[in-house]
Amino acid sequence: MLGDKKKTETKLQPVWTAVVPDHVVGVAWSSNGSQVAAAAVNGPVVVYEAASGRILFDLSGHDFGTAALAFHPADPLLATAGQDGKIRLWGTILGQKRAAFDGGAAWVEKLAWSPDGKQLASAAGKKVRIWELATGDMLREYTAHPATIADIAWQPKSSILAVAVYGGVLLYDVISDDPPRHFEWKGSPLKLAWSPNGKLLAHGNQDATVHFWYADTGLDLQMSGYPTKIRELAWDFASRTLATGGGEMVCVWDCGGKGPAGTTPKMFEAHKKPVSTLAFQRRGFLLASGGQDGRLCLWQPANRTPLLAGVTFEETEITDLAWSPDDRSMLVGSANGGVGLFKVV
Repeated sequence: MLGDKKKTETKLQPVWTAVVPDHVVGVAWSSNGSQVAAAAVNGPVVVYEAASGRILFDLSGHDFGTAALAFHPADPLLATAGQDGKIRLWGTILGQKRAAFDGGAAWVEKLAWSPDGKQLASAAGKKVRIWELATGDMLREYTAHPATIADIAWQPKSSILAVAVYGGVLLYDVISDDPPRHFEWKGSPLKLAWSPNGKLLAHGNQDATVHFWYADTGLDLQMSGYPTKIRELAWDFASRTLATGGGEMVCVWDCGGKGPAGTTPKMFEAHKKPVSTLAFQRRGFLLASGGQDGRLCLWQPANRTPLLAGVTFEETEITDLAWSPDDRSMLVGSANGGVGLFKVV
């Protein structure tokens, strides 16, 4: 007679914790998963050994504060930007500064590597600059924006850079002199998210809506009814599911078939304060959410009981989270400088 099968419980197992000097503005994994980095709002950037949490490099970051960081998609290289108007490249084998670029305004707030890693885009005030990694030269500069740029995001497997600004989204082909496509929308986008297949572009907005664009046609649709403005967006790797914040609930939209128009999202409840960050696994269907309540949750949206695990990281807001390249671990940063690594078991 066969024995009873026990249900396997999924857990978020803490591996290590650390502290940086101030509010964590971003966390990131190196492409091979051996290193992680955390940036503090007052300037320092710390690179850790992922397996142990041992500090490898304590980088000076940026005077007046660091605003963004991004590991290169393939090479041992970390880009940072900050309130000194600079973009810096750091080698993560020896921890040395490799290059510095002028962002074109007092604050550089956004960074994004192109999918092939050949270009780095920066946004500072109303300017976007594109840097060629091989030469260190500025490849492009785009300045015809009516307001401060809210976000930038590369279309997957493409040379198209999306730029969110009041009035909609501009799509620049950085290897072409052609004028940009303009997805016009009367509002203030806050956060961009491309579906991994590059067919849909979503943005969360100041007016508590989520807007979708079909990249090929420019057709659009909008989802409303959220209690707060939306900066939290995450696509699953199959480009079927979009998770959003905009309140205490995690909302999950099915974007397959005819799309989410006229449908009702799944609503997941576990946070006592608004959701502050979301991330799907890179090649899996698990969704992580962090909240202003300091709670870290793990979801399987397709399950009848979607909440798999939940832990309180700290009694303060989780400001950022990132899955490891192998989807087995999660890096978390908090508003009081906490950094932690959890393994999914």
